[in-house]
Amino acid sequence: MTTTPSSGLPGREARRHARRGGRAVPIGGAIGLRTYIALAAAGFVLFLVAWVVVRALNLAPLMLLPGPIEVLSRLSRLAADGTLWGDVAASVWRIMVGFLIATALAIPIGVLIGTYRLAEAFIEPFVDFVRYMPVVGFVPLTIVWLGVDDAQKFAIVFIGTFFQEVLLIMDNTKRVPMELVNIGRTLGLRERWILVWIVVPSAAPMIWDTLRISLGWAWTWVVLAELVAATSGLGYRITIAQRYFNIDTIIGYLIVLGILGLITDQSMKAVGRTVFRWAER
Repeated sequence: MTTTPSSGLPGREARRHARRGGRAVPIGGAIGLRTYIALAAAGFVLFLVAWVVVRALNLAPLMLLPGPIEVLSRLSRLAADGTLWGDVAASVWRIMVGFLIATALAIPIGVLIGTYRLAEAFIEPFVDFVRYMPVVGFVPLTIVWLGVDDAQKFAIVFIGTFFQEVLLIMDNTKRVPMELVNIGRTLGLRERWILVWIVVPSAAPMIWDTLRISLGWAWTWVVLAELVAATSGLGYRITIAQRYFNIDTIIGYLIVLGILGLITDQSMKAVGRTVFRWAER
């Protein structure tokens, strides 16, 4: 029996093909934790080296691009007098409240419209309609309606995350295989228990990833709200620094935002790997 080209490669040829394709980095292949950490650290080191080289060669004026030493020194002074920690606490509080309110509403609504077509027809078009409205346009409205207190920041975070979360969670729910639903029906489960015991647990790992991604958007929206109307927070401090041309403060606070976002993202990844270990397998 001969093997035609359309029937696939024979075993020996397939192994040779795999070797030629690259043994070190196969598509979708896993890498060890040490390798992952080393490569991640190398990316940050490369960025830092490039920054130092630009500063050493004086490729940009010091006033426009301070070096790492100047930025670190500025952050150290702001941390020493408590300014940095106060701004971080204010922004984190606003993100957590706005994000938790959005999530608490988005999960049941997203699951509902991802499960029942009647709910999808009634809710999804309106959610799509609002989703395409720029969040920036709501900033002056929320200031008029809610003032410049924390409630306005909560509202901006909510608007920026809720509608996106609803649609993503809807999509997560629709990805649950119908075979699992049919098994529940075969076992005689009522529809509401199929939803509670089969659909929601099956979609939970994907929903968790959606929440992790939308939390990153929440950082953007809270800074946006603080840039326009605030008396504290990371975005507020960036605005004040721009007014007095303190570029080192602006860059330092952007780095702090990146660090905080990285911490929250990696923390949610770690929790997801622990809670949904069965999904990884």
